[in-house]
Amino acid sequence: MPRAVVLLSGGLDSATTLAVAKGQGFDVYALSVDYGQRHRVELDRAAVVAKALGAAEHRTVRLDLRAVGGSALTADVAVPKDRSADQMGHGIPATYVPARNTILLGLALGYAEVVGAFDLFIGANVLDYSGYPDCRPEFLSAFEKLANLATKAGVEGGRFRVHAPLLKMTKAEIIREGVRLGVDYGQTLSCYDPDPAGRACGHCDSCQLRRGGFAEAGVPDPTEYPTGPGAYAPGYMRPPPPGAKTS
Repeated sequence: MPRAVVLLSGGLDSATTLAVAKGQGFDVYALSVDYGQRHRVELDRAAVVAKALGAAEHRTVRLDLRAVGGSALTADVAVPKDRSADQMGHGIPATYVPARNTILLGLALGYAEVVGAFDLFIGANVLDYSGYPDCRPEFLSAFEKLANLATKAGVEGGRFRVHAPLLKMTKAEIIREGVRLGVDYGQTLSCYDPDPAGRACGHCDSCQLRRGGFAEAGVPDPTEYPTGPGAYAPGYMRPPPPGAKTS
């Protein structure tokens, strides 16, 4: 079986991406990164997901992006809560981590060289998130070119490929595909600001997108929230694609 490295955060999207890679016949090597994120409880979920979905290996790399800061996930900056669909559809949110996907894909690339993999999978998505520049197709294409220029394996004739199978799927479509592939979403955590018990807040952008996705997909939300099982957020609407008109 060809080998693939999958970036696995422990969230809904990365778990589905791992399942997709397995479904395409890859022997999966999962890579998680402890970068000092406030929601690092997601790493515990990543270990559970990797085992449940049959990853050949799961490694966690540690580096502290709190030394750089600049994000609500790595600095003393409040995580935005209860934003409207219009707010989520404009601008780059405070939860953007400077250069994160560039760094994560760089680590995945190094891991791929070590294990003899030429396929990198990332759960990037441009429809359900607002303004993350390192989730765009242009960025992923540029990184793929870099991977083939800047590595021993690439120079010696190997061909690296960056896969983002969820890139243009809605959250509901992602959930339906994950259910089809046997993903247990009760094992995942998408929240940016979980409580000390590891329960999702239900109010950050990521929680709202997740809750709305389950509702739209017609699939029960297994997420544990402080106030009880997940449910459709009243008045919730999935944010429009970046650049779309909202009026």
